[in-house]
Amino acid sequence: MKRVADTDASGLWGEDIAARMLAGKGYKILGIRVRLDARDEIDIVARDEESLVFVEVKTRKNEAYGRPAAAVKREKQHTLSRAAVRYLKRIKFPAVNFRFDIVEVIGSPGCDNPDVNHIENAFNLDRIYFVP
Repeated sequence: MKRVADTDASGLWGEDIAARMLAGKGYKILGIRVRLDARDEIDIVARDEESLVFVEVKTRKNEAYGRPAAAVKREKQHTLSRAAVRYLKRIKFPAVNFRFDIVEVIGSPGCDNPDVNHIENAFNLDRIYFVP
């Protein structure tokens, strides 16, 4: 049970680090941990000058198992696409550009200098979804 709590704390910490980094780059943070239903959550919804940005945050203590972004495989991209379409539906499908970014955070709570890497336009909307 402790391991799950540690993982949750690390993930929350990583999301907060990512949100601060994005805000520092001029992004407007619209939401953190945006829950759309029982199974869909978007880590961060933000806005830059051109686009609505759906951000997946991947936090790892180290790179022993590769870069954190490598964990955002096809199934996760599908889930994030579904969540993004639900978010867009919730806000009535405004005419807006949108994209999917990944923020990698390497470190753990209490780390003074985590490695943070922002990957813009990391993947496209899953082709089974349509946005009017």
